[in-house]
Amino acid sequence: MLLCEEFAREIEDKLSVSLGRFQLFAELFKALMILSKEPLFGRATSRIIVKPFNIFTIKEILKDYNKNYTSEDLLAFYMVTDGVVKYIEQLVLSKAFTKNTILTTIFKENSYFLNEGRDVLIDEFGKDYGNYFSILSLIASSKTERGEMESILEMQIGGYLDKLEKEYNIIKRIRPFGAKEGSRSNKYMIEDNFLNLWFRFIYMFRSTIEIGNLDYIRKIVDRDYEVYSGIVLEKYFRAKMIDSKVFSDIQGYWNSKGEDEIDIVAVNDFEKRLLF
Repeated sequence: MLLCEEFAREIEDKLSVSLGRFQLFAELFKALMILSKEPLFGRATSRIIVKPFNIFTIKEILKDYNKNYTSEDLLAFYMVTDGVVKYIEQLVLSKAFTKNTILTTIFKENSYFLNEGRDVLIDEFGKDYGNYFSILSLIASSKTERGEMESILEMQIGGYLDKLEKEYNIIKRIRPFGAKEGSRSNKYMIEDNFLNLWFRFIYMFRSTIEIGNLDYIRKIVDRDYEVYSGIVLEKYFRAKMIDSKVFSDIQGYWNSKGEDEIDIVAVNDFEKRLLF
């Protein structure tokens, strides 16, 4: 109680306001942060950017619950959660720590994950959500070049891509190693692992999910898993290399025709070293 009063006096002195007496810190913080006429309402004093767990932490969490996890288990755990706490929590609650149990948790009736993409994004996008969802679905299906997407959708999408990249921070524009800023060889990727998975296997087959045929979706996932997980594996190694703090730049390479692809080109300018 005495410490709380001392803290309140310190705030009154620094902010030149009158707060009254408080016995609990909870009451004091409520007065500061929630009531619209109080001194700290709407005032940004600092910014906290909440980031997902890194690769090392993801591995440690999985190990805590499955000491004998395989590399396939780890890849599936990373593919779904991307280190995002609420997705990790859902898998923990479902006791899903192997590739099979993780996929079963995603593609089962009343799964938390089935509506997650829509719940997260539909309010953000507003009335144009259909166009945004169509673009993201194409990117998740490896239709990553603007011209290719515009041909399929039969519409100009430059404005949508700009907003998805710069305003919503959902996609990232990438260009091949060595290409200049204005290069036309750009590709787009969805930054978040789960959203990529959601648009690839859930949104794309939403009509099948609506009639409750989740077994059909699971067969598609099993059929396409090796190819799809390979893309995630590439991102996993990129993230691992970023966490190492060794490289000054990490990109990929492909020629103007989208061929002759090299998955990762990592640069260490200090040591004048390239890793392919």
